[in-house]
Amino acid sequence: MTDFPWLTLLWALPAVGSVAVLVLPAAQRTLARCLALGISIAVLVIGIVLAARFDPGGAQYQFVEDHEWIPAFGAGYTVGLDGIALVLVLLTAALVPLLILAGWNDEREVGSGRRVVHTYVALSLMVEAMVLISFVSLDILLFYVFFEAMLIPMYFLIGGFGPRSADVPLRQQRSRAAVKFLLYNLFGGLIMLAAVIGLYVLTVREGLGAGSAGTFDFRTVVTAANAGQLGAGPAVLNALFLGFMFAFAVKAPLWPLHTWLPDAAVAATPSSAVLMMAVVDKVGTFGMLRYCLMLFPEASGTYAPLVITLAVIGIIYGALLAVGQTDVMRLIAYTSISHFGFIILGIFAMTSQGQTGATLYMVNHGISTAALFLIAGFLVSRRGTRVIAEFGGVQKVAPVLAGTFFIAGLATLSLPGLAPFVSEFLVLAGTFSRYQVAAVIATGALVLAALYVLWLYQRMMTGPVKEGNERLYDLVPRELAVVVPLIAALLFLGVYPKPLLDFINPAVGQTLTTIGRHDPAPSVPSLPEAGATGHTGGAHK
Repeated sequence: MTDFPWLTLLWALPAVGSVAVLVLPAAQRTLARCLALGISIAVLVIGIVLAARFDPGGAQYQFVEDHEWIPAFGAGYTVGLDGIALVLVLLTAALVPLLILAGWNDEREVGSGRRVVHTYVALSLMVEAMVLISFVSLDILLFYVFFEAMLIPMYFLIGGFGPRSADVPLRQQRSRAAVKFLLYNLFGGLIMLAAVIGLYVLTVREGLGAGSAGTFDFRTVVTAANAGQLGAGPAVLNALFLGFMFAFAVKAPLWPLHTWLPDAAVAATPSSAVLMMAVVDKVGTFGMLRYCLMLFPEASGTYAPLVITLAVIGIIYGALLAVGQTDVMRLIAYTSISHFGFIILGIFAMTSQGQTGATLYMVNHGISTAALFLIAGFLVSRRGTRVIAEFGGVQKVAPVLAGTFFIAGLATLSLPGLAPFVSEFLVLAGTFSRYQVAAVIATGALVLAALYVLWLYQRMMTGPVKEGNERLYDLVPRELAVVVPLIAALLFLGVYPKPLLDFINPAVGQTLTTIGRHDPAPSVPSLPEAGATGHTGGAHK
């Protein structure tokens, strides 16, 4: 237990702040923005305090708060933080202020209602609150409730606040994208609910809770699962694993359950799209790493080859479709499908390098995608079109915008010296030690990434200035305040990822120890000690 409820304050502050924004007078648009920005910055400060007070060599879960919630069902308000959740909390807390700042004038795009600004920023804060409690939850039912609840504000951000247009088909397309997002994720959540209930029934039967109730306490169930005390055969545990995995695969998104992502990303405003891809979708990969692997270690091993196969297909598929896109925002959305494939590949390789790389990749993907998508959004808002062919020569009229777009694009293709390179290298190295063929095929995406990024930059930024682009202007101070921290983070973490790895490595080690997995031994035999044999070749015969 902790003396001060840091984790409750972490998620409750943006939740209460969203309500505070909504009750402001309708005319106070600037105040609504400023209040939301101030609250998000306060959340970031709390995240930094948690990081400063976190002991990587201490207990697996720190800042634990444990209170009764629904005692009749064995459900509690139990929250705690490990190193993996901590870096994702920091990512979320750092991105949301930048997204609010990036979407400062989005009401010009989303409509002219009296309270449109209030609703827009309030929904963003509510999404942040629900994502944060999902990362720190140590109660399975508590996690599930907010895993599903975050769909509601995200649905309204996609369907109600996309780019404004008098074009009726475009508005209908936005509505369809929001409904598709909701239906896919709700269906996955319902499958997961059945698995949650099934898991609870096992805890009741084995008497893991108090009295006649079962328990939803994640730590208790993990201990029982890894000790073989759930009292269920492989078929039941495999079915429960698939229930959890299906929901996380939809949210991640894993091929072939990905089709909602490109439509939703294009339909939403750039800030909302980044909130979805860089923050909300990370709950899916986080769930795989925490819940699928730790609750069902044997089933995870059974289905790892299948998941890795789907991840590799997603890596190549996303990259190939990105190459052929004519819409810049849709192109970037397809790159995320490829990158999520790398994250899932690293998780299910079940090696320390793979899972460390996957966790670091979650952070680095969030930063690089935010940078590339927001800069593209700034450009699209100036030009009024997403069609790549309509651009050309932008670097001559907006050199800072073009330069930062180029750096963000290089990060997307994992250029050495930029943050995603470190995580992608760790994922591929960790995967190769156990699944060589999958790692080799996945490296093909590196070539495709160079193709779609460099070709995109060539078409949009180089050459003569096309008609209509001569009026484009460079990044303004507010936009620079958004872009510069993202570019700085890509550069800093590209050469010095140690601050994050110090949190991630111990947590990954504890996860692998809990599920009884170890890195594979080197396949090349060591040379015999001097004098042990009469010749050096004896050990290799």
